[in-house]
Amino acid sequence: MPVSAIQAGAYNPVVSAELVSSALLLFLVVDPIGNIPIVLAAMAPVAGARRSRVLLREVAFATVLLLLFLFFGKLVLDTLRLSELSLRIAGGVVLFLIALRMIFPSEGGTAAASAASEPLLVPIAVPALAGPSALATVMLMNAQTPGAIYVHAGAVVAVMTACGLILLAAGPIARAVGERGIKAAERLMGLVLAAVSVQMMLDGVALFVRGLRQAP
Repeated sequence: MPVSAIQAGAYNPVVSAELVSSALLLFLVVDPIGNIPIVLAAMAPVAGARRSRVLLREVAFATVLLLLFLFFGKLVLDTLRLSELSLRIAGGVVLFLIALRMIFPSEGGTAAASAASEPLLVPIAVPALAGPSALATVMLMNAQTPGAIYVHAGAVVAVMTACGLILLAAGPIARAVGERGIKAAERLMGLVLAAVSVQMMLDGVALFVRGLRQAP
């Protein structure tokens, strides 16, 4: 997408579409619904009065980490001499594997064992919210449309805000929909993510074939 299209005007449908698509992709990867069992287990030792503050602190840690990878991920890619094409195809493969795990979870489930003390960074901020897949996703977004970095930053903040609100209501959600409902929602999100990842890989392969045809 051209840089000028991202930077132009107060309202731009291209900017809005980029914001929505980036936020949706990151939301699917972070998977706050699937992380509800992890959060409930990690927050079990925390006193009720402190749970909201602790959870918001962990969401803030995850947000900062994602923004760091968003703004400085290109430096890492340039240092490693990785192209946008390789990152797009590899990112599609990784996202597809994540989607398969969401659709076909392991026998042990995703819930973490209860901690003996208040969580700090681990396991809520990292890896539940800002895990390797989410960090790779923000780097991929920036590599695909580098002129939209501030749009992507807005998507990160919006997704983390939504995750915070969902996880603050983790207890009522778990009681309302039950374990089967959470698993069903996670599998549905995994199915959508699988479609997104396949399209990403197809786009990468198409760019590769086009480059071969244009080569002298």
